[in-house]
Amino acid sequence: MKLKTFTAPTYTEALNKVKAELGDEAVIVSTKEVKKKTLTSPGLYEIVVAIEEQKAPQKKPLDDVMVRISQAAKEINSLSQEPVKEKIKKTPLKAPDNDEIKKIKEEISKLADTLKFLQATVWDMAHKDELEIPPEFSEIYALSRASGMSPKHLDEIMKLTIKYMPLKMRKNRETIKRYFHTLLKKMIPIRFEREIKPPHKKIMMFVGPTGVGKTTTIAKLAARYAYKLSQRHKVGIITLDTYRIGAVEQLMTYAKMMRLPIETVVDPNDFEEALNTLRHNDYILIDTVGSSQHDKEKIERLNSFLKVNTFAEINVSLVLSATTKYEDLSDIYKNFSILPIDTFVFTKLDETKTYGNIFSLLLDTKKPISYFSIGQEVPDDLMVADADYLLKGILNKEFN
Repeated sequence: MKLKTFTAPTYTEALNKVKAELGDEAVIVSTKEVKKKTLTSPGLYEIVVAIEEQKAPQKKPLDDVMVRISQAAKEINSLSQEPVKEKIKKTPLKAPDNDEIKKIKEEISKLADTLKFLQATVWDMAHKDELEIPPEFSEIYALSRASGMSPKHLDEIMKLTIKYMPLKMRKNRETIKRYFHTLLKKMIPIRFEREIKPPHKKIMMFVGPTGVGKTTTIAKLAARYAYKLSQRHKVGIITLDTYRIGAVEQLMTYAKMMRLPIETVVDPNDFEEALNTLRHNDYILIDTVGSSQHDKEKIERLNSFLKVNTFAEINVSLVLSATTKYEDLSDIYKNFSILPIDTFVFTKLDETKTYGNIFSLLLDTKKPISYFSIGQEVPDDLMVADADYLLKGILNKEFN
């Protein structure tokens, strides 16, 4: 079953075209006045007819196919606005019975669903030769590519999905999306937050490029540990970022507001002393100077601080911006990985809604993610990392 549209300046002329080509047995699905007649221009009437398909259409160039898809989608959309029974009442031709109406509605529904899949993507033809994407997967493929996910990762995941997804789940775009969501979720490593209990201590160092928001993130975490968990914890802060007066003043202002102790450190000897000064705290948060991933001297200097004697292990979190493209995230991680990176913290998730770059980095490194910074407000705009939140930025984008 397919739809065919006939147009003419008057309803009678359009109806005559239908009869001339398809005879009196044609099933009219809808009629409408597209353009009213004026003194200077003729009117335009449209009749949409449901006809049986005789043979499979021949392949046409991609551009022509997409034009026809777009036109058909508009027709389907207009049909969905009015019940089929009401449309059929408008025609003097033979009215179909209830079973025929039901079949037509089912065919229209299937066609609309398929068109949405196809409209969602116009993939690179050269790439398509490497990986054949069935029409029912084209929407999910397009969403994932648009999210910034690495093409290498996406192709591998699509191959697995196409191979193992049950056939009965492929008939509905929502079940396909749910299946893909579940599959991706299993691939996202999350470091769940666990409150420490005395006498245990936790020392956390935050490293990363300049401008990703390390200082603000530390202030949010300090407030979270000190005031927002199930019990209030003692929190101390150390800053190694003595290069920027503004950063030191900003952190000191936050510490003063929250009544938290803070120490400034210049060299590793001072660092060991500062840790001992704050050892009565449950959490010690360490801010560091921002550095280009290519400034190996600064990164090596950070490594020298990690070699001092401490009363607890120092967990190193690499702070990254969600707005950074995947290739640059990989480059940053590669150069900072001379440090013992324990987990990721991602900032600026409020400045982008495409998180495929984050997903690909986690898949590459197999390092867990612990926190998301989702705005500038201290302490509210911080959340424990959540795979579902991340996947919203990959799978929930709507195509027009």
